[in-house]
Amino acid sequence: MADDSETDPAVDHDSAADVGHDLEDERTTAPMSDYSTRDVGVGFAIMVVGLLIAFGIPLVAF
Repeated sequence: MADDSETDPAVDHDSAADVGHDLEDERTTAPMSDYSTRDVGVGFAIMVVGLLIAFGIPLVAF
């Protein structure tokens, strides 16, 4: 049976603390850094190209 008791973060070696997480925070979520509107635009453009490759080529082939 799993032990649900609190562990000391200094002793808990499986806490992913070696990647820079603040041990005092209860929870951290992604994205860990800020992103700009330009970054969103680039991501959207990459998504559109991916959709064109994934769906456009098969539709044109038939």
